[in-house]
Order: sequence, then C-alpha cells, then structure tokens
Amino acid sequence: MSEKNATRSSLTIVIPDDYQDAVRELQAFKKLEGHEVTVFTDTVKDIGALAQRFAHAQVLVPIRERTAIGDDLLTRLPGLKLISQTGKGVTHIDVAACTRRGIAVATGSGSSHAPAELTWALLLAAVRALPRQIASAKAGNWQTAPIGTSLNGRTLGIYGYGGIGKIVAGYGKAFGMRVLVWGREGSVSRARQDGYDVATNKRAFFEQSDVVSLHLKLSADTNGIVTATDLACMKPTSVLINTSRADLIERDALVTALRAGRPGYVAVDAYEEEPTRDHPLFHLDNAICTPHLGYVEKDSYEILFGHAFDNLLAFEAGHPVNLVNPDVLGAEKARS
Repeated sequence: MSEKNATRSSLTIVIPDDYQDAVRELQAFKKLEGHEVTVFTDTVKDIGALAQRFAHAQVLVPIRERTAIGDDLLTRLPGLKLISQTGKGVTHIDVAACTRRGIAVATGSGSSHAPAELTWALLLAAVRALPRQIASAKAGNWQTAPIGTSLNGRTLGIYGYGGIGKIVAGYGKAFGMRVLVWGREGSVSRARQDGYDVATNKRAFFEQSDVVSLHLKLSADTNGIVTATDLACMKPTSVLINTSRADLIERDALVTALRAGRPGYVAVDAYEEEPTRDHPLFHLDNAICTPHLGYVEKDSYEILFGHAFDNLLAFEAGHPVNLVNPDVLGAEKARS
C-alpha cells in the first residue's frame, strides 16, 4: 500500500486506485489546494479494508469503475457526503443506496479520442503481428512468421456507433477500409446518416468483417451480447478488438474461440476482473493484452479529474451540479 497526503482543510477527500501515482502530477490536482487529500496507489477489494481506508472521507473521487461502491460499504461510511465520479459511468455505484443515505453522486465526462486512438494502435499491432515481430527481432531473429496484412480494401466492423465508434470508423475510412456497422437502431441510423454500410443482420456482420471492434456500453442488455456463436462466424484471418468492456463477450467464449481459430487474433484492453495478473488470454500467442489503457493518458486524465474536481468544488460551495441523484438534495433538507 502507498498512501500520500496533502494539506488539511475543509473537506476530507479520498482518491483510490491511482495505480500509476499520476493524479498528484496533474494540473487539475491544483484545484484541491487547501483540502485534505489522500491518494491510494494500490487496490484492495475487501469491504473491511475499503471501509478502513475511506473511514474519514467526506468525498470519494473514484477512478472510473476500479472500485465497486455498494450498500455494504456505504453503511460503514457515515461521514461520506459526495462521490465525485471521474467520467459518466456509475454502474459500479449503488446510486439508490447513496440517495437513501444522503450521499450525492456527481459525474463528469471524458475524451472519446484516447480510447479510439488505443483501439487503432491495437488494430495495427494485431494485423502486422508487431509484438511477435518485435520480440523476435530483439531475440536476434529477422522477419519471422507470421506475415502481417494490410488494412486497405478490407472490412472494418464497428459494433456500436457512438462517440468512440464514430471516431474509429473515420480512422478506417482514412485507411481505405470499408466500414460496416451493427448495433441498436440509434447506432445504425447514425451510421447510415454518415454514409456507412449497415449489416443486414448480426451474423452477416461477424461473417463479413475482417476486423470487429466493440464500442458498446456495458449494461444488463449488452452483458454477453457477443456470443460464442457470433465468434464462430468470424473468419480465421479476422481480428477482434475490445477496448470497451470484457463482459460484452460471453464468459470464457473468447479464449475458446481463439483456441479454435475463429477469430484468428484478438487485442483486448479490458478484463472481467481488474487488476488481473494471470488472465488466460495472457498465455495465448494470438492475443495482444494491454492493462486497460484506453482512457489512461495525460490529456484524458486532465479532463476526467478536472470535471470531477469542479463538481466537488461546486458541491462544497453549496451549488451542486451534474448530480445523477438530485433527489438527495431534497432528502437532505428534510433531514436537517
């Protein structure tokens, strides 16, 4: 465990899970001058350990969904007033429990460009077999198998045409790829308006795509939406890229599909449990695995934490903004 404190002040703030000890180096961190801030640079999952770390917190600033905040934890944090979330997602927070306990939950926003850029980096690394070629060259072996492929003229399948999916589609177009979209009605409608092809059905989408890139939000409806049957429809030469959420894919289906050779290659940035140190994908030659870096870069952090800290300061000033549970304000007045 590593723990670092700044000066004492009117609010006691805890920032957990800062794996790289990066938050204190941000320009945005200066917004918290005069407050008591504790930053934890490791992760614990045990509820008792979390309750001990957060015991004196008036404000929590979670880094995305790295720590689950449920009622069993909240009941041990009587002094907590605000959860100022980095980004928009709150699937890891029991918002109803927060409201019952008078805890406000505020959200901000992030950058779609950072995860889109990582998606493209992983795609290029996969189709040109870069990790294996680099490792071979460093070992003294020149141009070993397998040989890579070009993207020009091939089909890029975008599953989920939202903010990130749209940017990735633009990259595909710039590289001379045919862009094929699948998803809900909103996705396919936006894709058609932007001039992209839409698959006739889900099976055709997976059969026709040389690269499939997932850009869906995780919800009850999308959990496991990519099935073993979908993966079995992919070409043995195809690549699947997942920089969104691991749980979009049916549990254990991806490892089984890779071993069966459909798709032929994957590049993933998200896992069912994180941090993870011994995921089965780490042991497969046809998998590139990055440690959830999609939003983890300096510019994105400045945006994520800048918004979270602004929301925190507005709450402190008595003018809370961007609350996902505004009813908590009325409940707090009723109790006072």
